[in-house]
Amino acid sequence: MTHYENLKRKMMLSFSLNLGITLAEVIGGIISGSLALLSDSLHNFSDSMGIFASYFAIKIGERKKNEKFTFGYKRAEILVAFANSAVLVGVSLFLIFEAYKRFKSPEPIKGSLMLFVALIGLFANLASVILLHEHAHESMNIRSAYLHLVSDSLSSIAVVLGGIAITKWNVFWIDPLITVLISLYILHESYGILKESIEVLMEAAPNLDFQKIKEEIESIPKVRNAHHFHAWRVGENEIHFECHVETEDMLLSEAQKLIDAIADKLKKFGITHVTIQLETGRCKEKSMICNEEYS
Repeated sequence: MTHYENLKRKMMLSFSLNLGITLAEVIGGIISGSLALLSDSLHNFSDSMGIFASYFAIKIGERKKNEKFTFGYKRAEILVAFANSAVLVGVSLFLIFEAYKRFKSPEPIKGSLMLFVALIGLFANLASVILLHEHAHESMNIRSAYLHLVSDSLSSIAVVLGGIAITKWNVFWIDPLITVLISLYILHESYGILKESIEVLMEAAPNLDFQKIKEEIESIPKVRNAHHFHAWRVGENEIHFECHVETEDMLLSEAQKLIDAIADKLKKFGITHVTIQLETGRCKEKSMICNEEYS
């Protein structure tokens, strides 16, 4: 079994576990009257859909490049990471609003049932986390799905503790409090992935030191100036870079050697694809970032 086949198998198993947790928590939340349990079920459902979407993003990303999608389908995973994190932000805000209403009008809760269902959810969530742990840092897409599962486990722990408190001391206000704490944690963790995925989709430049790149290029013999830089990510780990390089007049065979030397120097910055436009006295404006319409 290949690495990706193993990953996809684990993702589908994790999807099935989360779907089962969701069903159990919806039923348990309605019967027990626990908002925290219902909030956890909604969270688990979004996670199930997130894992399902992540699975298909990987499948789509395996497709070969073609005349329509010359960069391939790697951004499918970025789109899913964006959708997953955006859904989590929306769900969190909704739950905070519902918790506020519950604070104003507390309702009795069957703590023992809440505790029993929460324990089932906790063990299933922990199993899902273990399944995907070794793949958590492979891509933004997998990381977002893994984050869903970790936050699920933490929220399940909180719900278990809430169930114990309600069973022992009838402190019903702890239910909406746990809901708010879970939601704030999810908001905090989701923001980073949401921000990074938006930057990739908006073709923001990755974290590159343009000044050092300029110095590296201009240190090559026969290079007079490097300007009009553009850098972007096609996928999470695929960085493209292009710029204009003013040189001395030379033969085409020499020019190719110069382009190869530039590409070799830029590898240390994590740049995977380089496009160099060689010129002799063409551009009047030679800043690193060009504000002209055509550059």
